[in-house]
This record gives sequence, structure tokens and C-alpha cells, in this order.
Amino acid sequence: MNNAMRSPDISIDDLLSDLTEPQREAVTHAEGPLLLLAGAGSGKTRAITRRAAYLAAVVTQPWHVLAITFTNKAAQEMKERIASLGAGPDVTACTFHSLCARLLRIHHDDAELPTNFTIIDQGDRRELIKKALTQAELSPTQFKPAAIDAVIGRAKNAMLTPEELADESPSFFERSAAKVYGIYERLLTENGSVDFDDLLLKTARLLATNEELRAKLGDCYRFVLVDEYQDTNTAQYRIARLLTRDHENFMATGDPDQSIYSWRGADIRNILSFEQDYPRAKVVRLEQNYRSTKRILSAASEVIACNVGRKDKTLWTEKEEGPPVRVVTCEDAKGEAAFIVDEIAAEIRDGRNPSDFAVFYRIGALSRTLEEALVRGGVSYRIARGTAFYARKEVKDVLAYLRVMINPMDSVALARIINMPPRGIGKTTVGKLQTLADRLGCSLYEALAHRAECGFTKRTAGQLDRFVELLAQLKPLMDGAAQHALERTLTLSGMNAHLGEMVETNAEPLRNVEELVSAAVDYDATEPEGTLTEWLAYTSLLGDDDIMGGESGAVTLSTLHAAKGLEFPCVYMVGLERGLLPMVRRDDDTDAEEEERRLFFVGMTRAMGRLTLTHAVWRMLHGQTLRATRSEFLDELPVNEVEWIRLNKGAGTSRGSTPAGRLPDDIELWQVGTVVRHENYGIGRVLSLDSGMGQVRVQVQFKDGGVRSIVLNFCRLTRVDFDEFDDFE
Repeated sequence: MNNAMRSPDISIDDLLSDLTEPQREAVTHAEGPLLLLAGAGSGKTRAITRRAAYLAAVVTQPWHVLAITFTNKAAQEMKERIASLGAGPDVTACTFHSLCARLLRIHHDDAELPTNFTIIDQGDRRELIKKALTQAELSPTQFKPAAIDAVIGRAKNAMLTPEELADESPSFFERSAAKVYGIYERLLTENGSVDFDDLLLKTARLLATNEELRAKLGDCYRFVLVDEYQDTNTAQYRIARLLTRDHENFMATGDPDQSIYSWRGADIRNILSFEQDYPRAKVVRLEQNYRSTKRILSAASEVIACNVGRKDKTLWTEKEEGPPVRVVTCEDAKGEAAFIVDEIAAEIRDGRNPSDFAVFYRIGALSRTLEEALVRGGVSYRIARGTAFYARKEVKDVLAYLRVMINPMDSVALARIINMPPRGIGKTTVGKLQTLADRLGCSLYEALAHRAECGFTKRTAGQLDRFVELLAQLKPLMDGAAQHALERTLTLSGMNAHLGEMVETNAEPLRNVEELVSAAVDYDATEPEGTLTEWLAYTSLLGDDDIMGGESGAVTLSTLHAAKGLEFPCVYMVGLERGLLPMVRRDDDTDAEEEERRLFFVGMTRAMGRLTLTHAVWRMLHGQTLRATRSEFLDELPVNEVEWIRLNKGAGTSRGSTPAGRLPDDIELWQVGTVVRHENYGIGRVLSLDSGMGQVRVQVQFKDGGVRSIVLNFCRLTRVDFDEFDDFE
């Protein structure tokens, strides 16, 4: 490579002067593979962006640098940071999906895709899967579309064809899913569409089979930087490997301790095996944390050290020691929520901003009690990763018009707009057209040309004629700018008038569509040479990870998965109980337990100054209140960094009241399976525990075979330490 300065706008001193030694080592690494192990809050984004700018200035031309991350929001931030360093616009910073969409659009013939293929979203994918289930003659009650969708997603992430999935599937359900998968793929082809997984899968296959193209792209992107490498799936792994096969100028950045997405295909082995894949790899560790206090880091590090599948590193910080990590035992979910909201409300009254606070949970169902308490306490809140803007019905309706304009073969989009706004073309009419399309072996759009064969009434035929005329009017707009095409579509289709009529009862849909127009205006301004097709592809790639803004003045509620990448001065983690966190279905599933521990670690390291971990003695899930056992992860915390707090001893209401009668002193040890003794019935085993109205009720199976329901507050039932129950089981 030519080491001459490439960009006069970049000051090398400015690039390097404020970096730590490990950051500087990573930034100035010239050629060859580099593994940057970046601990939580260690400034990895700074290292990646500075390295991209350094490469563009010193090592190569800017257009030879490709930086890849996982969300459009992160990619845009990366692009802006690199540009601000003086590297100009020629460094490519994007997501895997947007890179693949661009490559497939250019090389669609090689990928055996139509010129104007469309990218369907999750909702439309689910509709096609339902259709595939019907064609496979499988019951949607026995074979849930969501479950089939998950199997197909895992197969695509692992780059398995329907035939390969069938061969590998031991169960009848998975073999049935493989059958649906095959039909679903055919429906995608008929629609001239791909889904998100296809963008990766088809690109990986294209690079693997087209050596000329692979070599050309490898020469174009001579330095590849991938962020969050621990989150890559099989297809993303292969894309990165194929792009860097010739030069191996590959920088993988990530942290195995923050690999928490195996359920969507991420494979932690990709980062753990980097040094085997690239024997010449240089390894740099970023261990200085700029986010959390010493005590938070110490506690988090102690827990994650229990994992085996990881790379050793020692997080440290120059920040203050900070208060101890608190573990708070609450009576039930209401008490847990009341404790948290009371604390937050008191601090807000003292001048703290609500946006300083976040509450994390393992499953979304745990947010309900928190939301109710926040409303009662008059504390504003937001839920991270709410309904994504581009997933809202009216937005999808409008975008469906643009999809049909670009790709008339997209039957899913066509079916969405044929009677939107309502124009008298009902489900029966659409059903007849679809039957005709199936008989003729064509798309729904092509069936419209043969609609006379359906024998529609004069009125219905007239409505279909007008709809076909509308499509013809819209077609020329596909060559124009996004804003113009969108505004004309809203007018010609009648969507503007339809949404305007709804304003008095619900103005939000119209406001959302107006915001969509604003998005098109922004796109035209930033991409003056961009086309409607490119804007539509851009919108289809935006997910809820990109939608969440930095709204101030509100407490954030978030699942632990959605919290990754965020940080807050004060963090509460709720529901730290066995069965919730860790949520492991089999005791021998070590991989699952280690991922749950990583999830716990991610939540802990979002906290900057104060971390509070809560668990309940009683938890209602699925309509049943049962005795809960605190998470074993809490027992892995270092004793000297933790303050243990017990609220409202005794089961009952959450605000300090105690149940009538007396509970056993060892009530915290009672759970399903506990062996007990009754003064009249003898030895038995607890089948369930339930609390409410200040009382605890247990169901016990006794040695005589009888099952009795007993209010524990008023009965002399005692726990025994030996199992006299086994001799009659």
C-alpha cells in the first residue's frame, strides 16, 4: 500500500492525540487481521471511526474502506463521525443489510432476482407464511405461523435450503416447517420479493459462487471493519470472510461477553474462533471503561467471569468508587414497582431528570405493573422499541403503493392496496382474483388483465377498471424523486382524503403519513441523485433499533435485549428470579445459561452511577401467583460490592401491610416441591403456592394420596429437612 497522506483534511495528530495506548494501537494497525476486544463502555466506536479515518488518510484511498455495523442509526452515527474527522464522504459506512441490498440491486441478474425486486417486512413475511401453510395443507392452529417463521429464520441464518432443513430435522414439526419453507420461497419468487434474511443469504451465496465478483469486491473494499462481530450469524460471517479472503485486512470489533442474540441467529463462535480463522491476527483489548463506577464494574466482572465461553479481559475505570450495588428483595411485583417508582418520583422532585432512569426486565410482560405504578405516581415514561414508525398500518399502506409501482409482481403489496382506501373491492373479489392467478400460474397483478374471466358484476368490474387505471397513472412516478412520487401517490390514490376524513376521531394516521413525506424530503435532500427505488429500499431496512430516539423527560422501560447500546445514570433491573433470569428450559443447557448470564452482564453495564437489582418473593405469571426463587446470578455477586435490602418481610400487599395470622419464619425457603408436615395429615409435598389479600395458600399432596388446599397463615404446617415422602411415590 502507498503510505502517503491521502486526505489533506485529516490531521493525524488530532486523530491520535486523545486516544489511549490500546486505542492508538488499534487505529494505527496498518495491514493484516485485527481483533479488537472492546469491553462495555470502552470507547470502541471512537477506535473504529478513528481507524477508518486513519486508513483513509495514511494507508489507502477512502473508497477502499468499508465499515459495517448492525443498525442504520449506528451506521449513520459512524458515517457522521468519520466525515467530521475529515475523511470525506467516500468511506462506506453501512449495515450488513444495506450493503447486501445495494449489491443485489446492482448484481440482480447474477443473484437471479428481478430488476425491481422488493424487500418485504416482517408483517408481509408472516402473511406469506400463512399462505404457504394453507398450500401445504397444514393447520395454522397446530403449526403456529410465528413458530414456523422462527424455524425458517434460523434456517436462513444458518444458510440452509428447505431440502437441507428437511434432511437435518429430527421432528415432524421441523420437517413440516421445511415443507412450508419451500412453498414460502416459491411465493417470494412469484412476488419478485426477498425478505431481510434473503439479503444476507443471497449475497453470501453470490460471493461464494461468483469468483469474479468476489475478487472485484475484495479489491474495491481493501479494508473491512465490522462492529459488534459477536452478533454476526453464519451468512454475515461468510460475507466478511469472502470479502477479505485475498487481503485479510479485516478488523473485527466486539465483545463475547455481550453476545445475547443467539435466538436470532448470532453465533458467538464467530468471534471466539477469529484467531483460528486468521492465524496472523493481532489482538488488542480495550479494557478501560468510561461509563460505570468501580463497584458496578467489579460486580459485573465477577458475574461474567463464571462463563467459560469468553475471552479474558479485565475492565477497569478511573471513575469514582460509587455506591454499592443494591439487591432489593420485594414481596411481589406490586411492591417491586412501588419501591422503584417511589424512589424515582422522590429524586425527580429533588431536581433529577426522569430520563436519568431506566428499568430493565427480561420479558415484556413484566412492564405492566411498572407502567401502572408510573401512571399512578405521575411519572412520565417511554417503552424502548415501541411500534416502529415504518411498521404502522397507514405507513405500510402508503409504502405498498410505491412497492407495486416499482414491482407489480408484489402480490402481497397489491392485495394490501386494492381496497385501501375502501373502493368497494372486497375480500370475495380479491379471493376470486387470487384463485384465477393460481389457476393461470401468474401474479395477482397479471390476473387483473384477465379479470373478465371471473364474471364480476358490472359494479365490481367498474371498480376494478378504475383501480387498474390508477396503477397505470402511478407507474410513471417511479422514475421521479421520492417526495414527488409520494405526494402524487397520496393524492391520486385517495389516501390523503381518506386519512383527512379520520382526523376528527384519530389524527395520528394522517400525522404519521405527513411524517413519511418529511422522511422523503430528507432523503431527497441528502441523496439528490437517489431514486424512489433506493428510498423504498432504505425504508424497508429501517428497524425499531433505529427508531428509538433520545426523548428527554421520561423514564425508559426496556427489555434487556433492547437495552444493549444504551446507558443511564440510574438503572433498575427487575424480576431477578429463577425462570425469568436465567430463563433456561433445561438444567443441562450450559450455552443457554451462559447467554443469560451475558444478558445480565449487559444490563448491569448500562448503569453509569447507580445500579439496583430487584427480585420478588411472589410473582404472578400466566395468571398464577407462585413462590419465586431468587436468581442464582445474584449469588455470584461479590459480597463486598453489594448492599442487600429486604422490604416488607412476609408475603402480602406491597406497601408495608402484613397478612393476618402468622407465616412460618422460614417462608423464604418454601417452594413447589418442599416437603412439609401437618399435625393431622402427616407428611406431604407442596404442589403450588399462591398469595393474595394478605394470605398465602398452598396446595399439598399428602401421604394418604389426598390433595388439600391450606391457608398457611392459620395452619400449623411446618417444613421438614428430610424427604419422608419418597417411600410412597
